[in-house]
Amino acid sequence: MKAMRPLILVVIAVAAALVGWLATSATNRFSMPTPVLPESALVTMGVIALLTLVMGIRVLRWRNGKKKAMLDPIMAARTLILAQACAYAGTLLLGWHAGIALDLLRIGTLRTGEGVLWNALLMGGGGVVMVVVGLVVERFCRIPPEDLEGGAPGGQEKRRGETKGEGEYAYRAD
Repeated sequence: MKAMRPLILVVIAVAAALVGWLATSATNRFSMPTPVLPESALVTMGVIALLTLVMGIRVLRWRNGKKKAMLDPIMAARTLILAQACAYAGTLLLGWHAGIALDLLRIGTLRTGEGVLWNALLMGGGGVVMVVVGLVVERFCRIPPEDLEGGAPGGQEKRRGETKGEGEYAYRAD
């Protein structure tokens, strides 16, 4: 698997913000409720972020040598996938609710209900937490580069199946 690129996350957040802003404008035009998640969604977002962090700490403890037992490679791969999914979901939630908040700030003087704005800001904050946890746990799943013993005198030789990067994911490509 390849590492997530922050630029892609920013592009997704901007696109989601644009769609969220357009959806809020359309719902306001037709006197429909603002499409924002309820406060109870923060609990779900927190549980997902906490589960991702706990699983990431298990991988980190094994990677740092604190655990003597062998790490289940399927669990490590699932942790990496969960971390990336957490970051992508957080990016979408952040962008969507940022677009809603921008539209509500634009028409803030015309509206009396500020609860929806605070709700959108809280959901955006929850999205930020999910993105940060996803990126941090993704870093936990990286294997540090190994020192090559007995390499060529001018430098290091590349072994079969070894990647070019500094530290790659716990996954073997051969």
